[in-house]
Amino acid sequence: MEQRGRRTWRERWLWLSCFFATVAFRSVSLAQIRYSIAEEVKEGTVVGHIAKDLGLDKSTLSNRGYRIVHGSTEEPLFQVNQDDGILYVNRKIDREDVCERSKACVIELKTVLENPLEVHYVAVEVLDKNDNAPIFPEKEKQIEVLESALPGARFQIHAAHDGDSGLLSVQQYKLSPNEDFRLEVKDRGVDRKTPFLILQKSLDRESVKTHNLLLTAIDGGKPPKSGEMKITVVVVDVNDNHPVFTKDSYSVQLQENTAIGTTIIQVNATDLDDGANGEVVYSFSDDVHGKVGEYFDLNAITGELKISGIIDYEESNRYEIDIQASDKGAVPLTMDKSVIIEIIDMNDNAPKIEVMSYSKALPEDSKSGTTVAVITVKDSDSGINGKVLCFINQDVPFTLNPSVQNNMFSVVTKTPLDREKHSQYDVTIIAKDAGEPSLSSEKTIRIDISDVNDNSPQFLLSPYTLYLTENNSPGDSIFKVQATDQDEGDNALISYHIFRGGGNLLSSFLNINPVNGYISALKSFDFEKLKTFRFYVVATDSGSPPSSSNVSVNVFLLDQNDNPPVILHPVSSNGSAEGVEEVPRNVPAGHLVTKVRAYDADIGYNGWLLFSLQEVSDHSLFGLDRYTGRIRTLRSFTETDEAQHKLVILVKDNGNVSLSATATVVVKLVEPKEAISDSDVKSAATDIGDSGVTFYLMITLASVSTLFLISIIVLIAMQCSKTTDVSSKYLPETNYDGTLCHSIQYRSGEKRYMLVGPRMSIGSTIVPGSNGNTLVVPDRRSTSVEPQTTPNPIEMNTWSYRGRPT
Repeated sequence: MEQRGRRTWRERWLWLSCFFATVAFRSVSLAQIRYSIAEEVKEGTVVGHIAKDLGLDKSTLSNRGYRIVHGSTEEPLFQVNQDDGILYVNRKIDREDVCERSKACVIELKTVLENPLEVHYVAVEVLDKNDNAPIFPEKEKQIEVLESALPGARFQIHAAHDGDSGLLSVQQYKLSPNEDFRLEVKDRGVDRKTPFLILQKSLDRESVKTHNLLLTAIDGGKPPKSGEMKITVVVVDVNDNHPVFTKDSYSVQLQENTAIGTTIIQVNATDLDDGANGEVVYSFSDDVHGKVGEYFDLNAITGELKISGIIDYEESNRYEIDIQASDKGAVPLTMDKSVIIEIIDMNDNAPKIEVMSYSKALPEDSKSGTTVAVITVKDSDSGINGKVLCFINQDVPFTLNPSVQNNMFSVVTKTPLDREKHSQYDVTIIAKDAGEPSLSSEKTIRIDISDVNDNSPQFLLSPYTLYLTENNSPGDSIFKVQATDQDEGDNALISYHIFRGGGNLLSSFLNINPVNGYISALKSFDFEKLKTFRFYVVATDSGSPPSSSNVSVNVFLLDQNDNPPVILHPVSSNGSAEGVEEVPRNVPAGHLVTKVRAYDADIGYNGWLLFSLQEVSDHSLFGLDRYTGRIRTLRSFTETDEAQHKLVILVKDNGNVSLSATATVVVKLVEPKEAISDSDVKSAATDIGDSGVTFYLMITLASVSTLFLISIIVLIAMQCSKTTDVSSKYLPETNYDGTLCHSIQYRSGEKRYMLVGPRMSIGSTIVPGSNGNTLVVPDRRSTSVEPQTTPNPIEMNTWSYRGRPT
C-alpha cells in the first residue's frame, strides 16, 4: 500500500513536471528561475523573491493577478505573495513522498501574469536530508547451511531500505567479524545494493552448530545512520548440490495490455541430487518488488511465468524479475536467475487536451491573430504513438498556432469578428495521434463575442414625409421617428434630438421625446402662411464613443377650410357686399346683368366656390350660374314687372364644413333712354376705373411672371443636382374666370404634386403620376362634374375633373 501511494505521487509529480516544463507560445513571454530549499522546512519559509528576480514591481503583481497555476486539486506545496512577490512554502514537504528515490527532486512551477498573458517558470529543487535510517525487512533472519557447502557458497540477504536517495541512501553493508563468512554486495543500479553472505570455508556442524552474525546497513549521511539485522546461520547436513538453470540468461519482449493468463516464458533448473534433494521448485526471489506479484504469476512446479495483471507501458517499460530455484532437501539449496521483460508500447492512450488559459469574452473589434486560449496536448504513449496532430475542423474565424514547445498550441483569431452576425462560437479542438489505429479526442470551448459600438443608429425611413393638417393643437404629438441599432446594451440605447442649427428657425417650434422619438409641435401652423418646411432629427446611441445618424423630415401642411369666402364684387362704398345694377326694360332673355366675384384663401375643394340665389323677388326673371356667379335675365321684361328687384346671393365653399358669405344685388329696370344716358356715365366711370384696374393687373402679371421664371430656374437647378429635397413651387395661373382662385404645385425628385384651387378650370387635369398633397372632397355635383378616380387622401396618382368650362 505504501509503495502504491509512492507510485501515485511519482505519477502526479512527473505529470506536473511535464506540464510546467512546457514553453508558452510565441505571443507569451517566458522566464526561468531556479531556487533550492531543504525538505521538512517549516510552513511559510521563504524560497525566493520572484518579483525581484523577474524585475517586476509590486503594483504589477497585484494589478495583473500574479499567481501560480496548480495542476491538481490538492493543497499546493508553494504559494506566492501577490503583495511582495515572495515565494514561500505552503505546507511541509517530504522529499520521499514527492520524488521518492529520485536523485534530483525538482518541482516545476508555472506562474502567470494576466492582461496580457505572461508566463514565467520557476524550478524549486528540494534538497534531501538524511532523515531516514536504513531499515531491514526483518530484525532477525535464520539461514540454514549444509555442512557440505563448499567455500564460496552464496546466501542472499534481504536488502535494507532507506527512504532517502542518492548518497543519503544505503551506501555500504558491514558484517560482524568472523572467520567463516564474508560479505559481498551486488550493485543493481540506483539505490539497489543486495548483500550476500559468502562461505569462506567448510563448516563443521559437530564443532559449531550455529553462527550468530550481525549485518549493519549504513547510509551516506553526515553523520551516517544505520540499521541492523541479526543473522543466525544453522549448519545442517547432506544436500550439497544446488539447482542449476539451463540458460545463462532469460529475456523476452511483451506487448502492453497482453491478456491476463498469457504465458510469457518458462524457466528450467536441474539438481544433481536424488530424491527430494533433487526436486526443484520455483519462486520469486526475496528481492522482487511487491508490485511484480500483482502483474506476474510463477508456477512453482513448471516454472511458467504468466501475466496476472494489466501491463501498462506508461507505468513501466521494463521489468527485471529474480526467479529462485530451490530443491526439496532438508536444507534446500537455491539458485537465482534474472528474467528481463521488455514492454513494447501500444497506442492505447488517446491524446488529452488541457486548456491552460482561456478568454471567454472576446471584443468583436479584436485584430486577427489575437490569442483566445492556450492549450496543451499530452499523449502518454511513446514514439510515433505519442506524436499528436491538433486542428480545428470547423468553419469558424479561429485557428490553431503551434508553439515552439511540442504539443502546445494557441487558439487565435484568423478573420475579423462581427457580433451582429455571430455572437457566440463553440470551437471544437481535435487532437489526433499518429498511432495505428489512430486515437483522437476533442475539447470544445465556448467563445462569446462582446459588443463594441461599431454600428450607428439607422432610421426606418429616409427621408420621412409628414402630412400635417394646419391649425394643429400646440403640444400635441404630430409624428414619430424610429431608429434601430444592431449593437446591444448601452451601445444600442438610442436618444433623439432635433438639429437646431443651419438657420432653420422652424425647428425651434418643434420638440421631440428623446426616448421614443415622438415629435410634438409647440405652435399651430397656418397653411396660408406656410406650405412646407424641413427639419432634421439626430439619433445618438449611448456607446463610448457614441455614434449618431440623422434623417430629414419633410413636412407638408394640409389645408383646412378655415377661411370663409370674401365678396370682391359688388362692394358698395361703405364696404358692404351690396350693389345696384340698372337694366333697360328692352333687354332680351340671357342678358348679363352683373357678375358676383368672390375669393377664398383656402385651396382645393375648400376654396372652390359655388353661388346660389338665397333670396329673389321673382324667380322667373333672373338666373344665377352656380359656378361663375353670373346673373342673367331669364326672359324679357314686361310692363307689369316691378321696377326694382332684390337678389341675395349666397357664396359658399366646398369644405366638409362649408363657410359662406352673402352679397345683395338690387336690379332697377329703367327705360331705354335713361339706360343709355346712365350707361354713358357708367361707361366713363368704368373707363376710369378699368384703367386703374388694368394698371394693377399689369403689376400683378409682372410679379407672377417673375416668380414663374424663378421657379423654373430653381426647378432646373434641383434636377441637375438630383436632390431628393422637397421644395414648393408656386405656379399661379393667369387665366381669370371671374372667381379669384389659385393652384400650387410641389416637386420632390422626379415626382410633382399639385394642390388645386377654384381658379383651376373645370375639366383641367392634375399631372399624371403625382403624389398629391390634397385632401379629396367628395364631389357634390351630380351631373356637371364627374371624378374619374377616387384618389388616396395622401398618396394620389392620376385624377382629373371634367365638366363644362367657365
